[in-house]
Amino acid sequence: MTEVSSVATGGRTGTLLDRPAIDVRGVSVGFGAKTVLSDIDLPIEAGTITALIGPTGCGKSTLLRSLNRMNDKVRGYWRQGRIEFDGRDIAEAGTDLLTLRRRVGMVFQRPNPFPMSIRDNVVAGVRAHRMARSNEFGAVAERLHDSPFRLSGGQQQLLCLARALAVEPEVLLLDEPTSSLDPVTTEIVEDLLRQLAPRITIVIVTHNLAQARRVAKITAFLYNGRLVEAGDTEKIFESPDEPETVSYVSGRIG
Repeated sequence: MTEVSSVATGGRTGTLLDRPAIDVRGVSVGFGAKTVLSDIDLPIEAGTITALIGPTGCGKSTLLRSLNRMNDKVRGYWRQGRIEFDGRDIAEAGTDLLTLRRRVGMVFQRPNPFPMSIRDNVVAGVRAHRMARSNEFGAVAERLHDSPFRLSGGQQQLLCLARALAVEPEVLLLDEPTSSLDPVTTEIVEDLLRQLAPRITIVIVTHNLAQARRVAKITAFLYNGRLVEAGDTEKIFESPDEPETVSYVSGRIG
């Protein structure tokens, strides 16, 4: 694996970061006998947007879901190495998963509203963490008691984003959140992400290379379960160090 550039490495090979929001150190992940990720080192810079790119099956979503232990109940899941958040390994005994997943929230590829009103969807997480308070819901403010399933797909995804943000996470994980959205809604989501940073650290998995270039400060390229290269987004796309990165961002592989 190529050493991550100083832009992305924090205290290891550079000085821009005193402490990453999440620090992935020597992490390997698998399911049963299959290894999906091998020896990943990736500090996630606080207050920025980091994009995880790479072809289907390279391990992007598996890495993302490992950052708040969403893989834990998948049969055969195992993890080696350390994923540190707030200075502690998230796999330490005594880690409260409800608290971890409030602080490190997640939005999935397909909208997954709960079978309750729009308003109750948004405050569901807040109630779970005893933080209930009034909220503004923008375009659906007059429909708070409607079923979320009467919303369009794009509106449902925005609702899921609102639900994730209602508990005021420090880190937001996004697994291809705009892959099924129209261009207008995609632009709305991307504008929102840019507004959220630097208050929230964002990690986004995307197959849309143009999207990574538009929103991310840092881009990490994974291939065949390895972190090939990571660093400043402009450099990754314009002058990458590794031949595999060149091939991927130019469209020759993937």
